[in-house]
Amino acid sequence: MELKLSFPADAPPLAVIAAAKIAGVPISTDPTLTSGSPPIIHLHNGLKLQGTCVLLRYISRVADIHDLYQRDPIESSQIDEWLDYAPIFASGSQFEEACGYVDGYLLQHTFIVGHSLSIADIAVWSGLAGTGKRWESLRSSKKYQNLARWFNSILAEYGVLNEVTTTYVGKKGSGKPTVAKVKEQQGSNANVSKVTGDGPDKEKAAGRLTFEVDLPEAEVGKVKLRFAPEPSGYLHIGHSKAALLNQYFAERYKGEVIIRFDDTNPDKESNEFVENLLKDIETLGIKYRTVTYTSDYFPQLMEMAEQLIIKGKAYVDDTPREQMQKERMDGIESRCRNNSVEENLKLWKEMIAGSERGTMCCVRGKLDMQDPNKSVRDPVYYRCNQTPHHRIGAKYKVYPTYDFACPFVDAHEGITHALRSSEYHDRNDQYHWIQTDMGFRKVHLYEFSRLNLVYTLLSKRKLLWFVQNGLVEGWDDPRFPTVQGIVRRGLKIEALIQFILEQGASKNLNLMEWDKLWATNKKIIDPVCPRHTTVIEERRVLLTLSNGPDDPFVRIIPKHKKYAGAGEKATTYTKRIWLDYDDAVSISVNEEVTLMDWGNAIVKEIQKDQEGNITHLSGILHLEGSVKTTKLKLTWLPESDELVKLSLVDFDYLITKKKLEEDENFVDVVNPCTRKETPALGDSNMRNLKRGDVLQLERKGYFRCDVPFLRPTKPIVLFAIPDGKQQPVLRFAVPDGKTK
Repeated sequence: MELKLSFPADAPPLAVIAAAKIAGVPISTDPTLTSGSPPIIHLHNGLKLQGTCVLLRYISRVADIHDLYQRDPIESSQIDEWLDYAPIFASGSQFEEACGYVDGYLLQHTFIVGHSLSIADIAVWSGLAGTGKRWESLRSSKKYQNLARWFNSILAEYGVLNEVTTTYVGKKGSGKPTVAKVKEQQGSNANVSKVTGDGPDKEKAAGRLTFEVDLPEAEVGKVKLRFAPEPSGYLHIGHSKAALLNQYFAERYKGEVIIRFDDTNPDKESNEFVENLLKDIETLGIKYRTVTYTSDYFPQLMEMAEQLIIKGKAYVDDTPREQMQKERMDGIESRCRNNSVEENLKLWKEMIAGSERGTMCCVRGKLDMQDPNKSVRDPVYYRCNQTPHHRIGAKYKVYPTYDFACPFVDAHEGITHALRSSEYHDRNDQYHWIQTDMGFRKVHLYEFSRLNLVYTLLSKRKLLWFVQNGLVEGWDDPRFPTVQGIVRRGLKIEALIQFILEQGASKNLNLMEWDKLWATNKKIIDPVCPRHTTVIEERRVLLTLSNGPDDPFVRIIPKHKKYAGAGEKATTYTKRIWLDYDDAVSISVNEEVTLMDWGNAIVKEIQKDQEGNITHLSGILHLEGSVKTTKLKLTWLPESDELVKLSLVDFDYLITKKKLEEDENFVDVVNPCTRKETPALGDSNMRNLKRGDVLQLERKGYFRCDVPFLRPTKPIVLFAIPDGKQQPVLRFAVPDGKTK
């Protein structure tokens, strides 16, 4: 039924009207209240609700979009904070200050709260739109680019907002009605694309930010998904895509995700991998209902295999593996295919016992050996394996294959939709055929493209090779594409989530560059990370300032000129200061340069050794000089015992080829030099760095602290963080830098 909204003609509640339009809540408007009155919604039982924030919350609770307001306690409280903040845009004196604040906030966020639209977005958007020409002039400028990007992306997605602004903005005395023209989003970090499916809820979802298509036959509140990693390695960026897509669809359909460890191969699996996979899942912020293991179902799986043998839908085969593979490729039936049920059961018992005869056999499904899709040519269901299982020890001598266990456990656990990367496409028929033979309903399969990155190996087998051969420190090595590796390199999880969700659930195969991910990361860390100063230790040069301070003095200055939250640092000013050698060679005699955070100086003399290397500079302070007129803006450090030793570490890719061909051996393209360490000196404030802290070294880039200050003789270890622009490879041009 339609709700009636009353409000003063000179103050239409734009946010309430916009929320109703987006949320699909029918509403009629009555602009007859006296000026200054709060907006009112008249309920059908005769009750009334009044006040913009109250009405927004009410609309969100009766909306077709279920998570506009009702989220977990933290996000719901954050939405409340923004609802209280949004009216500030109507205050003329605070308008631009508010624009600046939200613009900075949106450097790190795609939406105001969480990872999808909420009434907080609608309230802030309406606050801006309601100012009419004032915001329109700023939106077309480049002053608040993040705010404009966010504003435009919402307007592009919710076309009904054009109607709202056209009808009501002009009535607020802000100028003529504004019909916003939205240019195509370019460079936006909106994390999803428009709906193109024709599902039953398409009309309700119109304008809602979603992936390209809906899950087939998905019902709100009934969707159950699983993220099922094999515990044979750490979670890497490819797995992260699967995990985050599962969470996205679970949230969208008000369903649930379970974590299931596909632990059917004891040769590769361990408790270490289970523990670290759970750690990585927590790092990604995946919300799951429970954790299960395929090994929980071993008794039922063995019983199912036996039932299929009895029904003639499976058989035991002792054909040698290589011959079996050739027969499958050629469509030749095994000589064991028509064995009697009694013979098959006899050999099955030998397999269960792990006898010599049994270890020569495997169980195969009896599907179709002539099918053009080779995956349904009698796949293997069970194999013998004498290796003890990491959870249940040596209880079993036979283990199910993934192809057999996955359709069984998916159906048994009530999974409604199984998300799989498109590399499994040819096995979809096999998956459903096996479920039919087992007597289960079909679980919906939904494919998405595997995430492939240049110069990157995502095979756990290949990554394990690097670990076993000592070419990396371990699975958390910063050169690895594992979650722990890239976080140790300096990537923020928020950047990873944005990057992956931008890819959406597309089935298009793409070879992605790392640059986009690191550029997203830079947008998150740059506005908040503290700035410090360093000088490369090798061949550093002293500059003596004849009129500099005879007695060193200290000033307290901000670590980030635009972000007070970064804190303050103590900077010492002395007569003798260190410069980088590369800066020293750029200076000419009598040239005026700027010493950052101090002022100008004029270099009067340049001393060199017999080989022409600069050994010393002399000059004078010229603090009255203009920093705008100097070509060189130099970082420097005081000559002081308080400086700390640093090791600046940069990394290259582990392989030298962008993309490996299918038949290419990765060992042939292993990069021989992937790590470079450069000794440096840093300002004394860096003694307070903690492991994991991210900072910017002025004029040298972004770094993450991997080993903090322990003692004066042991250097602080800083890992260089790529910024998406320059190559993150051996950037420090220092002779004889240590490499590994």
